[in-house]
Amino acid sequence: MQKVGHGSTPIRTFRSSVNYLDSLVNYERMVRASYNESNFSLARMKRLLTALGDPHRRFKSVHIAGTKGKGSTATMLAEMVRACGVKVGLYMSPHVVDIRERITVSGQMISERDFGRAIAAVAAIAAKARVPEPTYFEVLTAAAFHHFALAGVELAVVETGLGGRLDSTNVIQPEVVGITSISYDHMQQLGNTLPQIAREKAGVMKAQVPAVSAFQVASVKETLRAAAAEAGAPLRFADEDFEFTYRFEHSRALGRHARICLTTPNCRFEHLHVPLLGEHQAMNCGLALTLLDVLKTRGFPINEHKAMEGLAQVRLPGRMEIICEQPRVLVDGAHNAASVAALMRAVGQNIPYDSMIVIFGCNRDKDVAGMIQQVQLGADKIIFCSTGSPRSADPAELAAEYIERCGKMAQVAQNLEHALQIALGAVTREDLICITGSFYLVGEAKRRFAAKPELRAEVGTPV
Repeated sequence: MQKVGHGSTPIRTFRSSVNYLDSLVNYERMVRASYNESNFSLARMKRLLTALGDPHRRFKSVHIAGTKGKGSTATMLAEMVRACGVKVGLYMSPHVVDIRERITVSGQMISERDFGRAIAAVAAIAAKARVPEPTYFEVLTAAAFHHFALAGVELAVVETGLGGRLDSTNVIQPEVVGITSISYDHMQQLGNTLPQIAREKAGVMKAQVPAVSAFQVASVKETLRAAAAEAGAPLRFADEDFEFTYRFEHSRALGRHARICLTTPNCRFEHLHVPLLGEHQAMNCGLALTLLDVLKTRGFPINEHKAMEGLAQVRLPGRMEIICEQPRVLVDGAHNAASVAALMRAVGQNIPYDSMIVIFGCNRDKDVAGMIQQVQLGADKIIFCSTGSPRSADPAELAAEYIERCGKMAQVAQNLEHALQIALGAVTREDLICITGSFYLVGEAKRRFAAKPELRAEVGTPV
């Protein structure tokens, strides 16, 4: 029976395991965290896993790094491989509503009982082995690997948390590494230029392990090539080394959507429907398919027809997700300038509406100016509110910067509920309310609508 924190409460239940995690250092919730080998310690992570019996060595893996699109790429790949009869584990972050979303096996979220047991096992072994107090993310990662090993996972698709070089997940020896689109995010930790950020992300590449990257700007490509050569990792780019095209179309059955064509050395995918909306998701899907191709060369039983059936089933919470139909409310966890730009394009390409009211909140350690510049390109009306995170930017300061930069009016809400009430005073039945800027805000919105599915019957009347 492991004690929580300093020994006050035993870890017996799911709730007590969450309380234990909340007692640990959590860099996801800190505004400023020094990015160094003391705070982000792979040595500490390896010591913890060794004490656990090295569970990460009991399954094969795929490692996915990048700035945006990691979760989408990882989910699409996992579902395609799972459809081919492989037992697949998926480890992602952050979660939207439930922390258990981060750890799934065969498409099923870890149970509360198993989650509690995994966290208790890690906490107990950390105390017994006298591992210096691990962080929130280190314990979660170790618990995921422990659960995957016990569950008999054959392949784990693992998404990095922050960066790559010092990320707690960077202890695995993967079959293949995927690098999604790299853009500005976590600049205080990773650097202020794209090459600096790319260098940290490239830290997941390893000798003789094939790596595939999505489309990147020229400076990032140059950095990744240099890092791959230094690591001794064969690197290919999905847009250069494979025949890849995409287009948008509309049908009664699927509505507006993207289709891609991709030819690899071993597979040919023609006019494949992308299950997630947006041009950026077409790119992510292309990367997932190239990773699938590499897995096929590594001996995994990949059947193209079954893989496509699995891809068609992909759904991802918090990404271009409609959570209310009357009025229409869309949520998306876009949390940097590039992802907000991709969201604005995707909404315009795929969702018809008369006017879009954006409810926006972001954390103050983000590229606030860049996000504001992009969100104003799609918002007909904007309401700023808190994300609900300790790192939240002040809504009044966001509004002031928006007005100064864009010369447009904005409104400020105390919280999400207040913002929704303001939005209801202006929305009509053909309009769209878009909630974005942070996964914290998206999570709050999903919890709110799960509890109260409808906003108000009299849509368009003032409040």
